[in-house]
Amino acid sequence: MSLTGLSKSFRAARVLDGVDLEMEPGERVALVGANGAGKTTLIRCLLGEYVCEGRVAVAGLVPREQRREVLRRVGFVPQLPPPLKMPVAQLLRFAAALCESSPERMAGIAERLGLDPAPLARRPFERLSGGQKQKLLIAIALGRSADLLILDEPAANLDPGARAVFFDLLDERAAGTSMLISSHRLDEVASLVQRVIELEQGRVALDDRVADAAGLGTRLACRLLLSRADEAVGRALRTWGLDEVEGGTRWEGSIPGPDRLRFLGTVSRYAGLLVSLELREEPAADT
Repeated sequence: MSLTGLSKSFRAARVLDGVDLEMEPGERVALVGANGAGKTTLIRCLLGEYVCEGRVAVAGLVPREQRREVLRRVGFVPQLPPPLKMPVAQLLRFAAALCESSPERMAGIAERLGLDPAPLARRPFERLSGGQKQKLLIAIALGRSADLLILDEPAANLDPGARAVFFDLLDERAAGTSMLISSHRLDEVASLVQRVIELEQGRVALDDRVADAAGLGTRLACRLLLSRADEAVGRALRTWGLDEVEGGTRWEGSIPGPDRLRFLGTVSRYAGLLVSLELREEPAADT
């Protein structure tokens, strides 16, 4: 994927102003910046939705001119689910046909994320819950052979268990698929990527490598000790898959490595009860 001098204006407002960006095959890049920085506009230019100035190429194709072929090669998870009235089963068939995949492949990924599409087959997409929509959109994006994944706040509506599976799914694709992961918060995506691009007022303000990026599939063994048992803390820790070991004061389990900052944010809400916390990277599973 490459952008050269990418610019886009809406009336008098210059939203993108000469963006240059190259991504290598298999590279994972975070696209960060405040609301209004131009992230969504850049993504829409990549998808061929906008006429723009400069040069845009995805797998050697021009999105605006060869949009159908580009969309066949790109998996996209939008920040806001589209208001589709199409039933779930029909949506899976339609999406699979567009990218020469199969509904069964997409449904299998949805099931790994904790969503069984079969009972929802006749339900309109717009009537799904936020989490169900997100899981289905991820399944559609990852249930195809793609050169590029564009993920806009992809895990925002996922529970911790589904997030762990999502990171595993990305890890399975990491070797041969480029990933552009957009977020307004760097801490949400820093551990998923190898490189960070920050947009500010439509320009690249930062282009930096992430030297200590953790593997997408890593897991951290967790041991946590509280000064006393607490029902609210217990509920929060159970959502992360931790198990109560000793009367509600000692908890053990494991969390996804890429989610360590989010987990620490959860634990920090109960810092007054925290006696000790240990996070240790688990050995990689034998293959």
